[in-house]
Amino acid sequence: MMNNFDEMQKMSKDNMDMAMASFGSVSKGFQAIAAEMADYQKKSFEEGSAAVEKLVSSKSLDKAFEAQADYVKTAYEGFVGEMTKIGEMVTDMSKDAYKPYEGVMGKLTK
Repeated sequence: MMNNFDEMQKMSKDNMDMAMASFGSVSKGFQAIAAEMADYQKKSFEEGSAAVEKLVSSKSLDKAFEAQADYVKTAYEGFVGEMTKIGEMVTDMSKDAYKPYEGVMGKLTK
């Protein structure tokens, strides 16, 4: 009877350790994603401000349209690049969060 209790206690401790390791990975991942998004927002705001200044200071309508088209193209490319990077970060975070459970899942499938 005591042996079963010890096994149950060890299994509970192992499960808690795996859950905490997984939670730690997810927490670090979300912190990295939040920092990346903050950097992107700051950069995007600065680029938008520079585009407005360029638009306002343009001497002709053609130059204004050219400035706006350049900004839209740059903003779109930057957004797509950033979302790709965030997607990769989420994928990496998911893989890291799953790592503690790999050993257990391997044992269950055998």
